[in-house]
Amino acid sequence: MMGRGSLRKTKRQLESEMSDAITSFEKEHMGRGPLETRTYLIEDMVIIRLKGVLTKAEHQLIKSDRNDRARELIKQVRMELVENGRPLLEDIVKDILRRKIRSLHTDLSTQTGEKIVIFILDRIPETG
Repeated sequence: MMGRGSLRKTKRQLESEMSDAITSFEKEHMGRGPLETRTYLIEDMVIIRLKGVLTKAEHQLIKSDRNDRARELIKQVRMELVENGRPLLEDIVKDILRRKIRSLHTDLSTQTGEKIVIFILDRIPETG
């Protein structure tokens, strides 16, 4: 049992560590890091907002896309990459939050270049 002087991390520290780890994941696994990453711990949910995730090539495809085919393709490829990297994401959550992922949800806005990742955890992370 941890007492008052324990080494338990604050909510803000955990959010910051998650943001850093997800930024590294994006750089290493997805090929490009976001311009900004913010993490929000809300009970058993982790909400991560990444800004500026699209590459120059993706921006060009979207600009020239008249029938939304490129938008859907980009979203589909990125979804597959996230699913492929799920074991890495599970390790990040386990290492930082000491929890398991129950479900993973993600979406990408090809208009704003923002991406949202939501983890539903097996239980609420302990904070100091």
